[in-house]
Amino acid sequence: MAEGQVLVLDGRGHLLGRLAAIVAKQVLLGRKVVVVRCEGINISGNFYRNKLKYLAFLCKRMNTNPSRGPYHFRAPSRIFWRTVQGMLPLKIK
Repeated sequence: MAEGQVLVLDGRGHLLGRLAAIVAKQVLLGRKVVVVRCEGINISGNFYRNKLKYLAFLCKRMNTNPSRGPYHFRAPSRIFWRTVQGMLPLKIK
């Protein structure tokens, strides 16, 4: 891949974790990756269980000052971005 080129992936129909793992690997290799149509990404498993896990995740906050607590993104692109970020080390050389 030449310098300056961007890898564009279509997220429609792919599983969240598997696509995030592929993107994280490409980012670790130093490539720029853009994922389009993140609203079409699938999450495997039981819908009710995934909904309960997501609602429990939304309840996590700082008790003394909730505005300082963890920020919960609701847009599909930001949920995918957070998943990829969790697969990357804190500092990339």
